[in-house]
Amino acid sequence: MTRRELMMTPLGALAMQGQQALGAAMIGVGNRGAHVMRSVLEQPGVKVVALCDIKADRLDKAASVAARDNPKTYKDWRDVIADPNVQAVHISTPCDLHVEMAIAALKAGKHVYCEKPVGITPESIGELLKVAKASNKVFTVGQQMRSSKKIATVVQRIREGICGKVVMIKAQRHTNDDLPHDSSSSDWFFDAKRSGDVLVEMAVHNLDACNWIAGSHPVLAAGFGGALIWANEPPGRTNMDGYCLNYEYANGVKMSFTQVFFHARGMAGNGQYFYVYGTKGSVDVDQATFYPLAKDAKPEKLAETGREPLDMEHVTAFYNAITKGTPNPAPISVGVTGALTAIMGREAIYKKKMMTWSEMGVTL
Repeated sequence: MTRRELMMTPLGALAMQGQQALGAAMIGVGNRGAHVMRSVLEQPGVKVVALCDIKADRLDKAASVAARDNPKTYKDWRDVIADPNVQAVHISTPCDLHVEMAIAALKAGKHVYCEKPVGITPESIGELLKVAKASNKVFTVGQQMRSSKKIATVVQRIREGICGKVVMIKAQRHTNDDLPHDSSSSDWFFDAKRSGDVLVEMAVHNLDACNWIAGSHPVLAAGFGGALIWANEPPGRTNMDGYCLNYEYANGVKMSFTQVFFHARGMAGNGQYFYVYGTKGSVDVDQATFYPLAKDAKPEKLAETGREPLDMEHVTAFYNAITKGTPNPAPISVGVTGALTAIMGREAIYKKKMMTWSEMGVTL
């Protein structure tokens, strides 16, 4: 790249104006962290100054991708937090490490983009919430559905009453296979004590969207599940491969949710969806379509349904909140509510009893 070409880039433009690029660090550059890093590299006025991972091959690969910014590489995440050139930290590590790292980063005066879930136990989430509330730094949780313009538009139409009073939500997250048992993340993903189980590690996205749609949080949860097909595969597995859950929300909305890893290939109904049922009709959120109950009434399209670059949009929103003060799409309150919703469901399944929101012991 010539000097003239460099000056045409966002970082170069800032240099010409005498402004310092905002220094970003990636803690965890596995599949998820490396993916998010590519979005960070596209942000104007942001420079990836530090990378951290305990696996050398991941660290080397990430350093090559980010070679333009010549980042420092670390094996100990504490060294990243201590780096004075780092202003924003992206945490993309196994779930059991999120709270400790996020608290340390906030206390060190860093902005934080923490992958979901924010935590896997109510106690640790409560500690993070206290620190985040006391900090003046931006905290964004990586629940990127919150940056979906489609869902935002559909939720707004629901709030305006297009389907009447919402009484029920039916949602699912189905796939036809288990996570590869030899994947680079299998060392922690299949250990529920590290991942929080699939309900907390994965379905927190879907449950958070249901909270958004309902405009509330659940007060009761009951469900059943387990390792129904992949029992002890891989050996020592402690997380589930299928479950069914029911929630009741504070505003009276009822919700049914299922997640399975064994939805047969070719059979209809695979994937994820959110169906909203109201007194005037139903809404298919993914298809952004309202279906009236009235006889002979025609469906109404509520929003465009094309593919959205949610990861890029969410990362951009994080940096805009830092540099421009624009609204944060997924602040600590969203992360805490989503994680506690998932944890409440997990504990209902584990304990085979109805769990209550108050039993989580966290006050927003």
